[in-house]
Formats: sequence, structure tokens, C-alpha cells
Amino acid sequence: MRTSVLTGLGSYVPPRAVTNDELCGRRPLGDEWIRERIGVASRRIADGEATVDLAVRAGRHALTAAGTSRADAVVLATTSPDRLLPAGAPEVAARLGLGTVPAFDLASGCSGFLYGLAVASSMITSGTCDSVLVVASDVFSAFLDPQDWLMSAIFGDGAGAVLLRAGAPDTPGAFGPFDLGSDGAQADLLEVPGGGTRARKRMLAEPGGEEPPPYFRMDGPTVLKQAVVGMCDSLTRALARAGWPLGALDVVVAHQANRRILDGITDELGLAPGQVLSHIEAYGNTAAASVPVLLAQAAAAGTLVPGQRVALTAYGAGLAWGSTTLVWPEVRAVTEGG
Repeated sequence: MRTSVLTGLGSYVPPRAVTNDELCGRRPLGDEWIRERIGVASRRIADGEATVDLAVRAGRHALTAAGTSRADAVVLATTSPDRLLPAGAPEVAARLGLGTVPAFDLASGCSGFLYGLAVASSMITSGTCDSVLVVASDVFSAFLDPQDWLMSAIFGDGAGAVLLRAGAPDTPGAFGPFDLGSDGAQADLLEVPGGGTRARKRMLAEPGGEEPPPYFRMDGPTVLKQAVVGMCDSLTRALARAGWPLGALDVVVAHQANRRILDGITDELGLAPGQVLSHIEAYGNTAAASVPVLLAQAAAAGTLVPGQRVALTAYGAGLAWGSTTLVWPEVRAVTEGG
């Protein structure tokens, strides 16, 4: 049997760090309030770089870490594309010197990296490809209302990438079964209402009408409650499919949405402090990129140790969620900017 095996990781975060004090200025709600409610002290913001630019850097680092310059396909997970058309993944492939390999974008909110892993794994399992580069890149600051300081406090920019190769299911680094799901009935909880066909058709039908803003908006309290339950439920299903009892789990790498959500996962699953990894204080919520950036940084720092049982989980716009498992392998990570 063929399955997908992790063989290299890379990440890139922009050099510019924006602190809470810089963000808030003289507002009465400042650094202490943001740290307590969200868990963020600073975030990285891209200056003059777009989503594909960040993706190319992270993708190149993943290829370098794997000791290769080739991949049979590229999957780019993003919710902040450089343009509506064409997709960014073919440009990523071209700039990485991968030639005319199949390449496409995948939009599944903050769970996009997990969906990208699942799709890439299917491509490998089916024999379509022997290796796939999965990149998650978001310059989410471009979709935030400059007047909405709270959203600006939450989100940062970044990109992470992994190279998957074909291997045997019992190989360290082989991904276990995936749990994926969605609830489109709650699509309006996290959305960018302007810029799509719905807004454009409305403007054509009602000339002179007000176009919905092209900025991200979120029902934070509702999402917070659902994200904890959603990720815990998905993670539990993925563990069951892998045949792992919860007590055998060593590390959880979860989407870095909010410090309270990460603490909620820890409490809900009865995990030990520190078992759910986090870097949200320094980088904020980097959307689809948060899981692979944290993975690469933790691997480079030696926080992830070969033989550990690791679970990945994410939850975001769609609503959509996903989880999977792997035994951590001997693998190299190349990081830049953090």
C-alpha cells in the first residue's frame, strides 16, 4: 500500500513585527487587553510581498529541507489570493523551477492546510504523483479593514510548506486517516462579503447601490465556542480512525486562532499544559498558514521529537474543519523570519 509521508518542512514569516502598542496607539484597550482576550503580543505583517511571494519562500525551504528541487505537483491553500484569476499555485511552481507540473489553489479557510494535506495524500495514494508540495500562504492583513483594530490585533501574515512523498503506512511521518467536515449553513460567521460574484451581480442589478466591503468580518464569540468543540470532535474522530487512544497522544498542533481556543482544547481533551503547541503570542493567527508554520518552527527548534505521536487539527471559514495524525519522523525543517 502507498501512503503519503512527510519528508521536508519550510516556513517564512515577514520581518516586520507589529506590537500591540504600535497597533493600538492611545486606545484605552491596549496590550494587556489583547494579551488577555486573544493571547497575541505581536504579529508579522507583509510589506510589499503578496501571498505567492510568501508561498515561494516557504515552498523553496521545504524542498531544501527534503534535499530535492523537484515535486510532481503543487497545492496552494490560501484565503487571500493575489488575484481571483488565475490561481497562484502555477506561479509558485514556475518560480520554484518545477516546470509544468499540475498546480492548483484550494480555499478552505483556516483549515485549508489540512484539506491540502488530504488532497495531496489522495494524489499520492492513487498513484497520480510520487511527491506533492503543499503550501499554505496567507497575507490576511490585505483583507482587514484598516479601521477595525480588533481584527488587526488577531491576524498576521505567513506561509508554511511541506513536501510529501510516497511511502509505506508504517513509515514514520506517514499520515493517518483524515477527518474532514463542513457546515455551509453557517458560512456568514466568517466571511469577506465583497469582491465575489454575489456582490458583483448585485451591483449590476442595482446600479448606484452600496457594494459590500471587501474586508473580513467575523462573529467572534460564536466562532470561539464552536471552534473548541469542532476541533476536539474532529481530533477525536481522527484518533479513533488511526487506532490511537487519547492517552497515547504526545502533541497537538492546532490552528492558532486564539489563545482561549487553544486553552479550551487542552481543557476539553484533558491534556497536560504545553501539550497543545502555540506560537500565537509572537505571530497571531496566520490563517491557513498557522499549522505548517508552527510545525516547521517546532521541528527546527527540536520541540517535535522523532517517535512522538502528533495530531494536527484546524477549524475556520466555511465553516470547515479537519484533523489527521502522524508519528513524527527524522525530518529537517528550514525556517526564515522567526
